[in-house]
Amino acid sequence: MGNKAGHRTRKGRVVSVPKPTIENRRRLASPPSAYSRLLNQHQSLLLDGAMGTQLFLRGLGPGDSPEQLNLVNPDIVQAVHTEYLNVGSDIILTNTFGGNRHRLALHNLEDKVHEVNSAAVRIAKQAVLGFESLVAGSIGPLGELLVPLGPISAAAALDAFQEQINGLTGGTPGPNANQSVDLLWIETMSSLDEAVIAIEACRQLSELPVAVTMTFDTHRHTMMGVSPANATNALLDAGASAVGLNCGNSLDDNEATITEMRRVAPDATLIAKPNAGVPEWRGAELAYSGTPTLMADFTRRLRDLGVQLIGGCCGTTPDHLSAMRSALSKPGDRSSA
Repeated sequence: MGNKAGHRTRKGRVVSVPKPTIENRRRLASPPSAYSRLLNQHQSLLLDGAMGTQLFLRGLGPGDSPEQLNLVNPDIVQAVHTEYLNVGSDIILTNTFGGNRHRLALHNLEDKVHEVNSAAVRIAKQAVLGFESLVAGSIGPLGELLVPLGPISAAAALDAFQEQINGLTGGTPGPNANQSVDLLWIETMSSLDEAVIAIEACRQLSELPVAVTMTFDTHRHTMMGVSPANATNALLDAGASAVGLNCGNSLDDNEATITEMRRVAPDATLIAKPNAGVPEWRGAELAYSGTPTLMADFTRRLRDLGVQLIGGCCGTTPDHLSAMRSALSKPGDRSSA
């Protein structure tokens, strides 16, 4: 029991994870990261949009692994990155949302975690050449619940996240040229316990900044019942550099959620990466209600709320991101040139 560290959630329960095996480095003592320098230069940064829907448009089949394309067709993945970069994305996310062993096992790729993630880093790093943009390493949920609701223990979850992080960082604490992302990006979390364990995995293995978003899609809570206020406080306490939301339901719900996060953390760096409105069936096709113009208007509202990191999730395209870029641009800003 002496080799455990506890994080207490806002509901009072302690999640035990193994103590760090390396020195717990304080980021304030480290040189400013590329992410910190970029954020200090600009009031808001534009993220990218959806990856999965863009890959489906390029031939990814239903049920196929988006991450496998990193190995078998990297040009398609790089093309998506490049489209977002061309319309002004300051930060792009690697094609590794399902890049942990549990999700990759669904496609018999559980023995290729490092290969899949390191390939994704190389693809994204190649894409940003010639742009003043950064690469964030996408880390999604494990795909199975933690005990006692599911089969994965806290220790097993930590190990799975660390395996993926090693692939995203080249196995080094800091950025290492084309072998590492510039920051780590935990996204689409519903379980606060799982999110905290993912942060701990990042902090044990890396000095990179850690951004975390949760999905508040159930009456403005996550499907595990986590409120925006509890999420904000717990994630910041666990060491996140930036917190916020992605995916979710309507834009109104997402705006209410991010407003609550700002209320409880006035000085925090906040993230909003919403869907392009609400999905709806149009004949045999699933489409999203949010037009580029609507998303541009929403981007202005997010900026006025003080949200610094703004992008899109499901249903957002390069056209949406182009409109959002224009909404963020001001005279004299590098993005308005």
